[in-house]
Amino acid sequence: MATPPLSAAAQTFGERVRAQRHELGLSQEQLADECGLHWTFVGQVERGKRNISLHNILKLAEALKVDPSELVRGLRAPAAE
Repeated sequence: MATPPLSAAAQTFGERVRAQRHELGLSQEQLADECGLHWTFVGQVERGKRNISLHNILKLAEALKVDPSELVRGLRAPAAE
């Protein structure tokens, strides 16, 4: 059984990464190579399973040829429990 995304923000961020990767015609492996990350990490990000760091956001944005703000625009932190 699949585990849910960490948060709505993580899920939306991942969806944006995946959409831009598809727009560029890149595989997860190609994107990972472009930004120096492991392809399994990229897959986890796209599924909203990782709480990604600022540095990795910047790496992904550069490889995806977008401003980092496009990946995080409008996202909200999850409510404290």
